[in-house]
Order: sequence, then C-alpha cells, then structure tokens
Amino acid sequence: MALFGKKTEKKVEQKAATVPAPTSGTPALRSLGGGGDLSHVLKHVRITEKASMQQGMNVYAFDVAQSATKRDIMLAVRALYKVTPRKVAVVNVPTKTRKNMRTGREGLKRGGKKAYVYLKSGETITAA
Repeated sequence: MALFGKKTEKKVEQKAATVPAPTSGTPALRSLGGGGDLSHVLKHVRITEKASMQQGMNVYAFDVAQSATKRDIMLAVRALYKVTPRKVAVVNVPTKTRKNMRTGREGLKRGGKKAYVYLKSGETITAA
C-alpha cells in the first residue's frame, strides 16, 4: 500500500500552503482579480433624458465595465458615493450596425453594459 503513504499527505499539505489567501474578506472582490480596486467598475454616470427623469425617483444610471457584477457595482457605489444601494439592475447594451451617410459604409456602434442603481428615499448622488 505504498500509494497511500506519508508522501501523499505531504503533497496535500504543500498544496494547501501554496493557495494564496484572498486580500479581502468579501467574495465579490475575488472576481476583480483579488485586488480590491473598484475604480474601474463604474465608468461614468449615464446622462440621458430617461436617466434624468429617473433621478427624481432615486434611480441612477451608470455605464459599467463589461466584467462587473451586481455585487461589484454595489460595492463601488458604496465606496465612491457613500450611499447604500437598495437594488441594482444590470442591462447589456447590444452592439448595433450604423450606416455612414456620407460614404455609405456600415460600421459598428459598440455595445456595453449599464446599471440602474436604486437608492433609499432621502439619499442622493450628485451626478456631474
């Protein structure tokens, strides 16, 4: 039974020792590469007619990174604006083809991802 000797146990112990510990306790930060840097999650505030109308109801729209999750967005808003989101809704914006009117060629309009952040009544974000 040489297969189950002490050598196997040492390998398991060595593997357990080489697994890097996460830098932060939250599981959401592990999806960001273990860093804790949330600065790349929110690109900028989305200022459109629809978004401006919803700000009166405490709903704010942001363009976010393609790899961002709801949890990442919630943590980023909490860190940058010092408010706690009640709910986060994420929408994928599809890539669209557009025709150039001058040349007649078709091009692509890049898609992306946007997030609607719902805040409690009384909390606001200054969208500049």
